[in-house]
Amino acid sequence: MEVAGAQARAVPLLLRHPASLRTSVSVSCTGSRRSWAAAATAEGDETRGFDKVPMDTPGAYRLVDRTTGRSVIVWGGTDDGDEAAIPSPAVLSRTTDRRRSQAGGGGTGIGNFGRLKAQKIKSLVTRGYFWFQRMGNIADVTYGRQNQKQREPLNFPQRKGPLDSGFFSLRTFKEIGCSDEILGALRNFDFPRPSHIQAMAYGPILEGRSCVIADQSGSGKTLAYLCPIIQNLRNEEVQGLHKSSPRNPRVIVLTPTAELASQVLNNCRLISKSGVPFRSMVATGGFRQKTQLESLDQELDVIIATPGRFLYLLQEGFVQLANLRCVVLDEVDILFGEEGFEQVFHQLITVAPVTTQYLFVTATLPLDIYNKVVETFPDCEVIMGPGVHRTSSRLEEILVDCSGDDNEEKNPETAFSNKKSALLKIIGESPVHKTIIFCNKIETCRKVENALRRVDRKASQIKVLPFHAALDQAQRITNIKEFLNKQTADSMFLVCTDRASRGIDFVNVNHVVLFDYPRDPSEYVRRVGRTARGASGNGKAFVFAVGKQVSLARRVMERNMKGHPLHDVPCV
Repeated sequence: MEVAGAQARAVPLLLRHPASLRTSVSVSCTGSRRSWAAAATAEGDETRGFDKVPMDTPGAYRLVDRTTGRSVIVWGGTDDGDEAAIPSPAVLSRTTDRRRSQAGGGGTGIGNFGRLKAQKIKSLVTRGYFWFQRMGNIADVTYGRQNQKQREPLNFPQRKGPLDSGFFSLRTFKEIGCSDEILGALRNFDFPRPSHIQAMAYGPILEGRSCVIADQSGSGKTLAYLCPIIQNLRNEEVQGLHKSSPRNPRVIVLTPTAELASQVLNNCRLISKSGVPFRSMVATGGFRQKTQLESLDQELDVIIATPGRFLYLLQEGFVQLANLRCVVLDEVDILFGEEGFEQVFHQLITVAPVTTQYLFVTATLPLDIYNKVVETFPDCEVIMGPGVHRTSSRLEEILVDCSGDDNEEKNPETAFSNKKSALLKIIGESPVHKTIIFCNKIETCRKVENALRRVDRKASQIKVLPFHAALDQAQRITNIKEFLNKQTADSMFLVCTDRASRGIDFVNVNHVVLFDYPRDPSEYVRRVGRTARGASGNGKAFVFAVGKQVSLARRVMERNMKGHPLHDVPCV
């Protein structure tokens, strides 16, 4: 099991044979790892000395050493149930050799995936043995430099890998366990079949297991957790075990922003209106508290809340947790990065029933967040889709060097001027309907907004919509709804900070511009993930960089292309 490290690399104990690998690899082990590899190598063929014991999970089996009795659970099939082949001795010996070399002189460092503690890692895409499909087209452009050769495009190798199987699983919603009620509701979402992460997560969630659910932006994670949760609620009602009651939610969904909370609520309401009755509400700041408290006095199943408002409701006694069945932390990596969230989470798990199911949903899985989760929930199952730590295969990434001429004075003003020139050039040469422009600071957002408005002072062809903390929440939601829903022949620009990258499902966004390079490399994945979403979305991401950011951007793009995490890439 491995996430790329700065120096040391942990290697998976068993890997599915490259010829049969289609989406993912999962390994769980019992006993000594090194004796396994040595024994398998000594046998000289794939099956001698081992018993292959089928398990209930499709594609999974237990490989038992006849001599020592030690066993390994191998789950190497795709989510459509294909069985995994027994790894060859060559593969097994490579794992042993690399582990020996690591023990002899490898460094440790935060990137060492051997430090990860989860016992059940389902569909963990490993590094070291397989090349994966190139994630979009990556080009390199230079603005503001004179007398300098333009760099060659970044040409990374294109090799077939797990993403060749496409966005959708080969299994149907019925096959993954959806009830007839849920099947009827899903017809409104235009999914012919479940996405990979939906197919992989449905069974474990339905069985009540606590899980980490990780896959790329736009892969369908919200429905991946909502549908099985709601199916469980309905099953409990039919069996007479639980029912809706005031101030006693059965499900709590915590989100980092009010905008994401509203989006989850919209999904809940669409499912409810499609024939699966349950009640949901949002509890966030910025709205009338009286209205939210009145909603709590009605029968209630699901609360979607921001951490601060949820803590207030809990401490003041407006919410009771006696009936709580499931807690979802949507965008868990962002939540844990917020000041005070760990206090909220600790109080939640202290008050919640011990049988509560916890789901941790994310598009990126930094090592520190991972370890925080599995230290608290050691039996948590990790479900990682084939697109985790990757950008969409239909995304074209264009790195724009805005450093300026070598003889030019380097300061924030010249950097902004070069980036503004690059932005206006893109707008003029490639006009599209919807563009999201990300900036690191509200001050920069304001300057970009003014620059765009000067292009079309009458606002007859360009609509500029700000989206950041300087606006009140009502105005932010108005602007985001207009950007998401309005169909117009004009060009619309959402100028925003990272609020817009935090889980919001943008549809039909043509371009994303990273006007400021993100301070945190993981934010890069979230920002560019606002375009080329879903099964058929296409889009371009223009990444503006200056100075040392250029080399960092190239490194991030390369790691995304390979599916490697970004926790050891330096922050700006």
